[in-house]
Amino acid sequence: MFTMDQLMLHLLGDYVLQTDHMAIHKTKKTWVAFFHALVYSLPFMLICDSFPALFIIFFTHGLIDRFRLARYVAMVKNMLGDPAHFRSYLTGTGFPEATPRWSSGWLLVIIDNIMHLVINGLAIYYL
Repeated sequence: MFTMDQLMLHLLGDYVLQTDHMAIHKTKKTWVAFFHALVYSLPFMLICDSFPALFIIFFTHGLIDRFRLARYVAMVKNMLGDPAHFRSYLTGTGFPEATPRWSSGWLLVIIDNIMHLVINGLAIYYL
């Protein structure tokens, strides 16, 4: 279901082809997020001939990046693990303020990548 091709195309689209402008502004401007999502999605045409799958990859990538959905996944994960202190997870990263910035930042990057890879794999496999 998940292949090295998918991983390599994800890394190419999300890191190599993403410009600095896209990285900075994709969470602030919807058109930038979806332009990045379009550029991100193009390499997937090499391994996917399903228009619905390509559209899901494009659209969900734009939504996840524009609205920083990984932070909400982090919030829910942390709140479920420590419901007594749920307010401490209502931050910009979904991790408590006491968590070092480098740590919460990298954890968000990992969550974001997992979200994209799972959605892409499911779309390619099932659509």
